[in-house]
Amino acid sequence: MKSRFLMCFTAITLLVALAMPLRFAAQDKKDHNQDHHYKLIDLGTFGGPTGWLCNDQTFGGDACPVLNSRGTVVSGADTFLPNPNYGNPSIFLPPTGSPPGDPFIQHAFQWQGGVLQDLGTLPGGYNSTAFAISKNGLVAGASETGAMDPLLGVPAADAVLWKNGKIIDLGPIEGGYESAAIAVNDRGQAAGYGLNTVPDNFWFFSTQARAFFWQNGAIQDLGTLGTGTDAFAFFINDRGQIAGASFANTTVNPVLTACTLFQLPIPTQDPFLWENGKMTDLGTFGGTCGLPNAMNNRGQVVGQSDLAGDASFHAFVWTSPGPMQDLGTLGGSNSAASWINDAEDVVGSADISPTAYHAFLWRHGVMTDLGTLGSGSGPCSGALGINSNRQVVGSSGDCLLDQTSHAFLWENGQITDLNIFNHPGSGLQQLMLGYNVNDRGEIDGLGVPPGVNPADVFTLGHVFALIPCEGNDDGCQGGGGENAVPQTNPASSDVLSRKPLQSLMRGMNRYHFPDPAFGPRN
Repeated sequence: MKSRFLMCFTAITLLVALAMPLRFAAQDKKDHNQDHHYKLIDLGTFGGPTGWLCNDQTFGGDACPVLNSRGTVVSGADTFLPNPNYGNPSIFLPPTGSPPGDPFIQHAFQWQGGVLQDLGTLPGGYNSTAFAISKNGLVAGASETGAMDPLLGVPAADAVLWKNGKIIDLGPIEGGYESAAIAVNDRGQAAGYGLNTVPDNFWFFSTQARAFFWQNGAIQDLGTLGTGTDAFAFFINDRGQIAGASFANTTVNPVLTACTLFQLPIPTQDPFLWENGKMTDLGTFGGTCGLPNAMNNRGQVVGQSDLAGDASFHAFVWTSPGPMQDLGTLGGSNSAASWINDAEDVVGSADISPTAYHAFLWRHGVMTDLGTLGSGSGPCSGALGINSNRQVVGSSGDCLLDQTSHAFLWENGQITDLNIFNHPGSGLQQLMLGYNVNDRGEIDGLGVPPGVNPADVFTLGHVFALIPCEGNDDGCQGGGGENAVPQTNPASSDVLSRKPLQSLMRGMNRYHFPDPAFGPRN
């Protein structure tokens, strides 16, 4: 679910507890769904097979902020052209968990009002992707530069911004060759991370990874916590506050945790908040790993932290001056927070048992179990996004985000399968994950086209948008009925034999890069 750390940090997210009972009776669903009308749009690609959403390799709360309040969606999509760097991919562009990468050239896209725009690359580069968009339309991402990284022997990539369709090179850190802009705000400030040229023993990158802040043409290394050597910035709000994670020391911990990249031991890792030149350690619940998954404009940070002994982790919310608050679980061992709105509503996932987890909404100190889509949908669910109206989106189905997973919308105590707004001719056979929902009620997510196995959603999926509309609008679909596309994909037979959190940790990692567990694309 959400814990999404890729290049460097791995994470997950899970589940929820008791609250108000949900109604799943057919008549209840029918009445509720009649209140909703959406137009479903397959955003498509640039001629290749795949469109992806930042963090589409993750499950749970930290979907990247790739949908803004104007209904603009950004991320990346394949072209029909063969990728000259296939077999030796850039490490800062997905999919990068291991070679060979993407066989097709992929470009960052911006979708608005039915138009899919190719944002292009830096001169000489083949591939690019977008990780975030601000409310006023600034887009953050990364692009190959056309040069090779002499230290890693892979294509070099620089952090970039797109402004009014034009690309701006933010450059590397301290003469390095790799960087990515992960977040951007309305003030034109960006945050992300890159590699410098200082030798490092903790990653396969061979040099240190450092968080950065960029504004007015200058890139600034944010430093690290304690005696740590590596740091990553993931979020920046409109106040210029930055949230990320940093090593706090250089002592490698023998225990592998949810934050461990590719199952490699790392030093203690804590979440941080950076503001006005100062990095504040947000602490942990006694474990050696903490990870931020989202931040709001009030400077509140949510995520997950290991408990003492690193055998389990809990969702947290941090509000200045701290300490972080434990949100608890839904009766199981683990939980993780994925998103927070400016009203302090938090969503994520939490274990309800050793084999299942549920989406949750945490509000005013109470964790509400959002349940699942009911009989036949699978035992697990996770929430990824929430807007100011407390509409929640996520996925419900099997515990590996596989065959039976369906995107959902939850509001006012009701959970709705977004597939009821699908229709013949939409270009999609199954809507699998809901990622973001803005205050206009617009939703983005990931689905699969006809003929594609739902298990391949991360390698052959398409991005979709659901736009609220009036029932008489062209393409507008109401709640179910004869126009709904039937879903018949069977659940995987071994779903319940795997501990959900551990399975997700091995299957997905935080922040934009696929884990090697997914294997190469066919």
